[in-house]
Amino acid sequence: MVVNAWTDREAAHFLGVGLQTLRNWRVRGYGPPFVKTGRAVRYRPDDVRTWQEQQIRHSTSDTGESS
Repeated sequence: MVVNAWTDREAAHFLGVGLQTLRNWRVRGYGPPFVKTGRAVRYRPDDVRTWQEQQIRHSTSDTGESS
């Protein structure tokens, strides 16, 4: 198991989204990276923070892709 990792509930709380939203993102391949050991899903806090920083946009039409 990953030491000092967050559960999906803790990661969702940190990101300010619902637990089901985070789970849906995971199924769709979106959201922060996670570690899966058997049936347990955990999020490393640094990975979640890095992913959150990568979501910064300057307008609603900004897709985050470089031109």
